Amino acid sequence: MNDDLQRYIEELRARISIVDVVGAKVKLTKKGREYQGLCPFHNEKTPSFTVNESKGFYHCFGCGAHGDIVKFEMEANGLPFIDALQKLSHQAGLQMPQLTSRDKKEEEERKSLYDIMECACSFFEKSLRMPDGAEGLKYFTEKRGLSKEIIQKFRLGFAPKNNALMAHLKAEGINEKEMKELGLIAIPEDTSRRPHDFFRNRVMIPITNKQGKIIAFGGRVMEKIEPKYLNSPDTPIFNKRRNLYNLDKAREVAYKEKKLIICEGYMDVIALDRYGFGYAVAPLGTALTEEQIMEAWRVCAEPILCLDGDSPGVKAAMRAVDRVLPILKAGYSLKFLFLPDNQDPDEYLQAHGRESFGALMKKTKPLIDILWQKYTENEDSSTPEKKALIEKTLLGEVAKITDATVRSYYAQEIRNRIYLAFKQTAWQKREYTVPQSHPYAPRPQQATTVQPAPYNSTRPTQEPPAYLDNIPISEPLPIPQISSAAAPHTGTTPSPTYIRPHNGYGNNRYNNNRRNNYNSSRPQINHIISNAPETLRQSAEGENDKNIRFIIAATLIYPELIDDYEEQLLGSEIKNPKLKELLTTIADIYHETEEPLSSEELLERLSSTPQNKQIKELWEFDMLQKRPPFINDLRRNIDKLLLEDKLRNLEEEIKALTKEICQNFTEESYERLSGLKKERDEILSHAAEPDD
Repeated sequence: MNDDLQRYIEELRARISIVDVVGAKVKLTKKGREYQGLCPFHNEKTPSFTVNESKGFYHCFGCGAHGDIVKFEMEANGLPFIDALQKLSHQAGLQMPQLTSRDKKEEEERKSLYDIMECACSFFEKSLRMPDGAEGLKYFTEKRGLSKEIIQKFRLGFAPKNNALMAHLKAEGINEKEMKELGLIAIPEDTSRRPHDFFRNRVMIPITNKQGKIIAFGGRVMEKIEPKYLNSPDTPIFNKRRNLYNLDKAREVAYKEKKLIICEGYMDVIALDRYGFGYAVAPLGTALTEEQIMEAWRVCAEPILCLDGDSPGVKAAMRAVDRVLPILKAGYSLKFLFLPDNQDPDEYLQAHGRESFGALMKKTKPLIDILWQKYTENEDSSTPEKKALIEKTLLGEVAKITDATVRSYYAQEIRNRIYLAFKQTAWQKREYTVPQSHPYAPRPQQATTVQPAPYNSTRPTQEPPAYLDNIPISEPLPIPQISSAAAPHTGTTPSPTYIRPHNGYGNNRYNNNRRNNYNSSRPQINHIISNAPETLRQSAEGENDKNIRFIIAATLIYPELIDDYEEQLLGSEIKNPKLKELLTTIADIYHETEEPLSSEELLERLSSTPQNKQIKELWEFDMLQKRPPFINDLRRNIDKLLLEDKLRNLEEEIKALTKEICQNFTEESYERLSGLKKERDEILSHAAEPDD
């Protein structure tokens, strides 16, 4: 980009308030020094999208969208770079500078490619109404039942034989090199053969980008030859892995409805739109890719993958599981809908109608169910070894999830299901009647006879076993102290801290003499120096904030840690509002630059903010700055601190649920308590393992 254009963009940023630009699209509310609203780039219920007027940028803590007024116009309103500048120039009352010959050439070449594709699309549309296109028009209107309005809306057309498109484009002054570059003609390697149209005797479905510009085509053959569907090859303006068919039309409807359907093909999308489901998209001739999933997440956090109920549909679902597992993140996943009787959406809608399909959408399956089905359905589990193999395979798949929080919950759910499927005992399977004399007997208005739950149920029916009346006290587990690299010793070796395992059924179940031998506090990871001044220890606002303070201090030493832990930190319950504001400011500054900041650069930028005072009160930062540890040591210890906070939250939930069970026992509460305890024990077991 030339210097004049760069200076002009800076002037636009200075003259136009980013709040005005974003506010035209997003309802913003002033909150402190920033504005907040619902992100226009992904579906959310709680605002995570912020606009900083003084710094001139927006940032979403949900999907990571970040930029200035020019980028917002391009991304939110689907404008090319030059068009976005022209719109902002008109708003500011400025005259755009002249572009350099290189800028003009690049822009003209790109516009030229879109113009050629538009010319081809118009040709296909006209051909559909010519005698050569009669068969194609009959296919759309009679076989597919499409109206004239739907055909026009999706700009459906027909590609005749005899290289008619190539002849038409040549007449428009377009050369063969440009046609081949856009995948409109094929030039054989055998020079004795002549170039020919890439699409011949096919009904044509144009493919658009998010801005609504034609970038490719899909064609369905009229004859009984393969392939039935043929798509444009990758070109300078089209990548089939990154685009979703109909996203330009579906995006606004999907935002409004908070739903997005991903179908298998073009005609499924068109059929759904015809019946009032205007929020459907489809991959482009390939299995659903990671890029397409992430593109869908910008519109809807949990898109519905709608598949035929036949074998290919099931296989497509399994491939989608493999694609989505590594990129799962908190709040973002896929749902699955399998249509009955091996029907596709078009066939189902014609047979059963809109309301029936709407009812089916309420019966989607979550991703965890499909993962479970993939590795357990029709698998032999007749021996312990085969059961172990199934468990090992499933947990191996879960290990592919890169998000640590999501991975831990998936592992917990899989272990629960393994237990229910393979490890139920006789008292769990039989029908029983809870005696009224039992302390956990149902109330009179509740049924006393409970049927056994199926193995695949996530909420089994269980009679409280007899051992609940006399639970032994477990031996305490020592929690290893933090590495000396992150918290150097000062001459005093802290004593190990223990946690007293809770059985969660009231203090009357403990022997008081034994209980007093244990420290009942949560496990401590001693990142605070043992001989630090007491006043500094008391400065932390609660146990959770104590750990957050240390992690924030670590990000000031190594700013790249923000990328690793920002999402977990911002999702934590931070009691001190000033501490939370400091964390937000650090993240804002870190993300507003294209190149990663060094510690010195980050601190320099923070020095001019009101939050700089908070940094001076972080004695943890002063400690780390005097003796900076290795970054990998910090990462290990931060992971431990986050686990510590998670364990503290688990203990609080266990106590609350225990109290609820003592007052009113339910099978659901009992199962939930068991799951929480199991998760707590896994954390303790992991913490007790020595560091590698």
